[in-house]
Amino acid sequence: MEELFDIYDEQGNRIGTAPRRQCHGDPSLLHHTSHVVIIHPDTGDILLQKRSRDKDIQPGKWDTAVGGHLAPGEDFETGARRELAEELGITGVELFHIFDSRIRNDIESEDVRVFGAFAADGFKFDPVEIDEIRFWDRAALEDPENQLQFTPNLIEELKLLKCAGKFYPPAK
Repeated sequence: MEELFDIYDEQGNRIGTAPRRQCHGDPSLLHHTSHVVIIHPDTGDILLQKRSRDKDIQPGKWDTAVGGHLAPGEDFETGARRELAEELGITGVELFHIFDSRIRNDIESEDVRVFGAFAADGFKFDPVEIDEIRFWDRAALEDPENQLQFTPNLIEELKLLKCAGKFYPPAK
């Protein structure tokens, strides 16, 4: 069965559903997404995932460790918790709201709620969805050579995280 997303107008009103394959590649189909920035509790480094070569958009690029589109009828926090469980096997962690973002580009249009969580032991991931996962420090996140490997959405989120201050890795 094909995954469906709720789609919205620019005012945030739900106007229907559309299949995943249509939402990616058609920026007119605005949908909602939750991302979770996972922060190392000791270093402040941020966990990133390298998208699987089989992922439908931007394969092989580094992105927020946890992110996913909301299922029909799902709210942002429920979606974030579901994605944490599905992608990393993490349940029961405290989430805190960091910021909301609007993504509008040639690939997709999303309204994103970004949550933070501090790293917990026992990370696991599904190799079908993620090729690699690792913590990045501030110098690596800001290195222009590394940013060539980042999704455009991650680069924008890092700018917003930097503005938020306390959730961005400290300078070493």
